[in-house]
Amino acid sequence: MKMKMKIFTSTMFTFITLAIFGQTIPVSTEPELKNVVLEEYTGIYCTYCPDGHAIAAAIQENNPGRVNLINIHVGGYSNPSGGDPDFRTPFGTAIAAEAGVPFYPSGSINRRSWNGGASAIGRGEWNSKANIIMDEVSNVNVGVEADINVQNNLLTVHVEAYYTSDSTDNTNFLNIALLQNNTLGPQTGGGQGDEYNHMHRLVWLITGQWGETISTTTAGTFIDETYTYSIPDNYNGVATNIANLEVVAFITETHQDAPSGARAYPAYSNFEYGNNARIKYVNNILPQCGFDITPTVNIENFGENELTDIEITYSVNGGSTQVYNWNGLLFSLQNESIELPAISYTTEEINTINISISDDDDNTDNQIAYEFNIAEEFSNTVNLILNTDNAGSQCTWDLTNSNGEVLYSGGPYENNENIQETFELVHDCYKFRIFDSAGNGGGSIVLYDSENEIVYSSAGNYDEGDEVSFRTMENLSINDNNLQNVIIYPNPTKSILNIENAENSMIEIYDLLGRVVLSENNISLNKQLNVSSLSIGTYLIKISNNGQIKTDKFIINR
Repeated sequence: MKMKMKIFTSTMFTFITLAIFGQTIPVSTEPELKNVVLEEYTGIYCTYCPDGHAIAAAIQENNPGRVNLINIHVGGYSNPSGGDPDFRTPFGTAIAAEAGVPFYPSGSINRRSWNGGASAIGRGEWNSKANIIMDEVSNVNVGVEADINVQNNLLTVHVEAYYTSDSTDNTNFLNIALLQNNTLGPQTGGGQGDEYNHMHRLVWLITGQWGETISTTTAGTFIDETYTYSIPDNYNGVATNIANLEVVAFITETHQDAPSGARAYPAYSNFEYGNNARIKYVNNILPQCGFDITPTVNIENFGENELTDIEITYSVNGGSTQVYNWNGLLFSLQNESIELPAISYTTEEINTINISISDDDDNTDNQIAYEFNIAEEFSNTVNLILNTDNAGSQCTWDLTNSNGEVLYSGGPYENNENIQETFELVHDCYKFRIFDSAGNGGGSIVLYDSENEIVYSSAGNYDEGDEVSFRTMENLSINDNNLQNVIIYPNPTKSILNIENAENSMIEIYDLLGRVVLSENNISLNKQLNVSSLSIGTYLIKISNNGQIKTDKFIINR
């Protein structure tokens, strides 16, 4: 819903991030230099688009208050699949077509045609063309301010514009773009997996596809317009966060050629309470089995006043209570994840951490209870197979017991190295940690026990590192296991794997990611298993009979 009306009052701004506006309201009536409006055509599957984002961000950072960025997700690289978020809008296709987008990433600088045709140009030209724009005098000055009513998510945008000289066109268009910052999501080529931070993402055009008509464009013309817009909870299923919204207003002389623009971060009004901190969530706690935990809780300021200190009280499973006093600065609608000091507790099958914060004007959202499970139990023999990538020197790991003692460790390694380790463990709680010093993951890894149960596996996408906690049980004696006489040969093998003394057993072969790739049931006493269909590499074979299990590894090498 949109409503236009006149407005003459000014509004104080609350900054979500440090920013300097290129214009303030009221606008100047003196000629000023043009501001840049850079529309970047991008997509989540575009390998080189993160490089474009970095170039655009640098242009903005190097020219405070002069550069307005709009990221438009459009084209084949933006078409989501496999449950990925949809960042597209109903407006992107027409804008990209008008710009003549030849490839991704590309961008339009003030929608100007630089080469006699399309306005879209490659990222290597953005900086030079932006400098040309900023050296030119604009025929119109633009200013914008915005406010969001937090009770009903109603956005009010106030725009002023003043023509210091005649426009080259009798008809101009006023455009108001609504953007969302700090949206975490997937991005090919960004090196951050699904945690890429998408900035300046176009979510809506409040004035429609090509803007609202300005019919008088001569020197001395003053434009004063106010728009209201009801912000939805989501766009294409992607949640809206009003604390991360941004508004860009710009004027175009046709659908191309934008003389100037301005941006604003909304102020926030109509808070129900002056002082209102609330607990948003507790960060995921992995299954545990005896280690102290360091919980992380996210606190949001949902009050009108600044939040500078919070008393946080927490306990696990009704045990002893700990208190942590946080000091900092949170403006309205800002939030912060606070890592609490480690706390000890007695492990149960299902564990509950209770967190509360100090009283304020609204205590209904000052408490939270979060459950996490006990770690899984495995046999006391645990095996590790690690394949390093082309940066083996970045990879290290360790295995600690419940006392925090490092029992085993490894790395750094050579490139493309195969590491195999076996750990004989007593009945206890353990933590395995894998690290990558470059923060971009490494080679594949699998941790499995003597019953071929997967403790942990990864194809290598563990970024700076990952961890898993697990428990071990008592070991079976040799006399308890009727599969001790099973023989598996040859190893390595090319195509045939011989299995002796395993009559009526079930055979399962796993790859190093824990997937069953071959299986047979009720085999004969001496079985010849054809593995020629499997690729070269290392595999795990699991033999099961009457509740007993034997696990071994073998190699296919042709």
